[in-house]
Amino acid sequence: MINMSPEELSILILSLKVGFFSALYSLIPGILIGYLLARKEFYGKVLIDSIVYLPLVLPPVTIGYFLIILFGNQGIIGKFLHEWFGLTLIFNWKGAVLASSIMGFPLLVRAVRISIESIDLQLEKTAASLGASPLKVFLSITLPLALPGVIAGVILSFARSLGEFGATITFVSNIPNQTRTLPIAIYTYSQMPGNDLKISRLIFISIIISFTALFFSNLLEKKIKRKS
Repeated sequence: MINMSPEELSILILSLKVGFFSALYSLIPGILIGYLLARKEFYGKVLIDSIVYLPLVLPPVTIGYFLIILFGNQGIIGKFLHEWFGLTLIFNWKGAVLASSIMGFPLLVRAVRISIESIDLQLEKTAASLGASPLKVFLSITLPLALPGVIAGVILSFARSLGEFGATITFVSNIPNQTRTLPIAIYTYSQMPGNDLKISRLIFISIIISFTALFFSNLLEKKIKRKS
């Protein structure tokens, strides 16, 4: 068993908390947008598609900078949240959740979209012809059949949050017990001599968690392909 110090354990718990909430908050929007892109044709779909996947190709630091502009205490949205609700996102773990959610969101949407596209459209049409409303068709046919893809997307989004560095450190900085997640901690320790053992432990933990997440995600993707 890895003998972790209280500081390292705090880093791990914070990382898992950020990953959990980033995946949780992305779930419903990810399902809705994944369904929209998989099943609907509309003007501007290419634009929406491009915006959703933009975090995959933009430098993460760019995302972090835009988060400061939008959600900082003097930002367009952040000022409103701070003054009216007392909610501060910058320089705390809630901001790390927001940054991780944005960076992992495309992976969730992609998994949901692929899963829904693999469902036989005739099943949905048959249910609709029998009088089921669009919402009932979605809840009783589409969503249950797409569940493996949804779970795979959540796992990928969670795993991506564990590796998120650029957007997070730009938006919420590097604050112990607040925003110092696994990748930020590894970077911090690498800048100081005598921390090789700490770095090795945190890297090992990161590899184990990420590998496990990818392993189960791949299993679910194979299940989707067998059904299609």
